[in-house]
Formats: sequence, structure tokens, C-alpha cells
Amino acid sequence: MLRYPSIRRRWKRVVKYRTLLFMLMPGMAFFIIFHYTPMYGVTLAFKDFRFIDGILGSPWVGLKYFRKAFADPSFYKVLRNTVFISFYKLLFGFPVPILFALLLSELPGTRFKKVVQTVSYLPHFISWVILAGIFITIFSLDGPINGVRRFLGMKQVVFLAGRSYFRSILVVTDIWQSFGWNSVIYFAAISGIDPELHEAAHLDGASRFQRTVRITLPLLSPVIAILLILRMGSILNAGFDQIFNMYNASVYEVADIIDTYVYRKGLVEMQYSLSTAVGLFKSGIALILIVTTNQIVKLLGGEEYTLW
Repeated sequence: MLRYPSIRRRWKRVVKYRTLLFMLMPGMAFFIIFHYTPMYGVTLAFKDFRFIDGILGSPWVGLKYFRKAFADPSFYKVLRNTVFISFYKLLFGFPVPILFALLLSELPGTRFKKVVQTVSYLPHFISWVILAGIFITIFSLDGPINGVRRFLGMKQVVFLAGRSYFRSILVVTDIWQSFGWNSVIYFAAISGIDPELHEAAHLDGASRFQRTVRITLPLLSPVIAILLILRMGSILNAGFDQIFNMYNASVYEVADIIDTYVYRKGLVEMQYSLSTAVGLFKSGIALILIVTTNQIVKLLGGEEYTLW
């Protein structure tokens, strides 16, 4: 086998980078076990699944459950809610880590930066089960916000039961929980910028704001473009953990999303084929959005900023 030059060269590269390949194995195993192997269950979307027959023995029904989902009026409601909530999170949440990284990078003092970074990361590692309990307490009638309103003589408000408040609360709490962790890549990109560029601009009389706009942001553009493309792929992930732990019957009309719909249809009502069909539809839309965004960035002249 090794008499072929191409195979010999490849084998030499494997031997040369064996340590890196070995380090890559746990990540590959994770994706194979938890992402690729479960894709076999996608066939449920095209079958009339019955426990007694199993996945292989259940009869094929084609697009029956896709038609059933599209004929369900509540499906369009949850799709609309998902798009709105995800769009609001993208519109208001995507720029925050960038601004945070830019502002913190301009501050003097390495120790202070590390403290602020560590504090901003912490909410990411707290489960939404715990965070939801905290926010439910904060926004309850006996919580601190209504306590201040009571002290000022204002009317008390049940924020988490109000349709006009709930989406805003979702967006704000999600930004607070994730902006520190999402800024890690931007910090790394900023730290990789050649400091001589800033020194030269400073000698030419450029202010900090001008250096940020003319040097830092343009050099961050590739990272921003790639992360935006990846974020578009999760545009229909409105945040199951957050919403499931925070919503209630009063706000179903504005808070019920595709993930909670799939959970309810699949695990509560045991309509496994229907829930799989809806989940597959969501994944298909995500793929289309990634490809479309990637092509748009490429057409705008940023071919080096795209994924492929």
C-alpha cells in the first residue's frame, strides 16, 4: 500500500501530526456520538412510528407528517414567535459582545481586565434552571422591581405574565447571560492585532475612537462575518432552556416556539413522527440560511471572510 507516493506522503503527515490528531479524537467522538449517530432517527419524520414495530419496522408514509404540521394553525404561530424572538436576540445581542470586547480592550490595567472578563463569563456557566428561578423572583409581585415601584407609588406589574413585557425580558436576560462568553473570540482577535499599527496611528494624531474605527474594526471584520454566518444557522434556536423555564400559560401566545412545540408534541403527546418532521424542517431552514448568508457575504466582496 505504501508504494504509492501520495499514500506514503499522507501516512508521513499522519505520523508527523499524530499528537494533534490524538487531541482531536475526543471532539470527533463527541460529534459522532451526539450529532451524527442520532441522525438515523430522522427517518421517523417519514414513518408512521409504532413502538411495537420499532424504527425499522414502522411503515413509510412519505411527507404525511410534514403536511400535518403545515396544516396545524398553531405551527405557524410558533414559527412566527421563533423568528421574532431569534431576530430580536440577533439584532440586539450580536453587537453587544463586539462592543464589550472593544471597550474593555481600551482600558488600561491587565488585572482589572481579567477581573471584568471573569465576572462577565460567569453567567454562561449557570444553568437556566437556576437563572430562571432568579429572574422569576426579581420580576414577581414581591420582587425588588415591584418593591421599588411600590415605594414610588406606582402600580405593580406581573412582568412575566404580560405579553408586552415577556419578549423584552427574554432578550435582555439572554444578552446578560451570554455576552461575556461570546466576547471571548473577539478578545482573542483583538489581542492578535499588531500593536505597531496603533502606535503608528497614535503618532499620526489619531484618537482612540479613530484607531478603533480605522484599525480594530476592519481587522475584526473576518471574525464578525464568520460568526454572523454561523449565528444565522441557529436563527430558529430561540432558546429552549430559557423559555421553557420562564414562560407560563399567560404568555403562550407570544412565547411558544418551535422547540417547545416539538417537546410538547413529542414527549408529552408522544407524536414522535410529527415532532421529528418539525425538527427536520427547522434544520433544513437553518442550512438554507447558512448557505444564503455565506453567498451574500461572498457577493459583497468578502470571499476571504466566508466559510467556503
